[in-house]
Amino acid sequence: MRLSARNVMKGKVVEIELGSVNAVVKIDVGGPVLSSVITLDALKDLGLSVGSDAYAVVKSSNVILAVD
Repeated sequence: MRLSARNVMKGKVVEIELGSVNAVVKIDVGGPVLSSVITLDALKDLGLSVGSDAYAVVKSSNVILAVD
């Protein structure tokens, strides 16, 4: 698979929060834990479960930073 996104981080699924339509999948990429909201159909299609290896792919034209 080839992607135009340059921010690809391999990690491990550490938590899955199931909702009625979507799931929040948390992936430990060796630093911060990233969260992604995906549909339950996508969760099933990808075969994700806690402990699965997965890639977090970030493609964004804007990154907003904030401080207190």
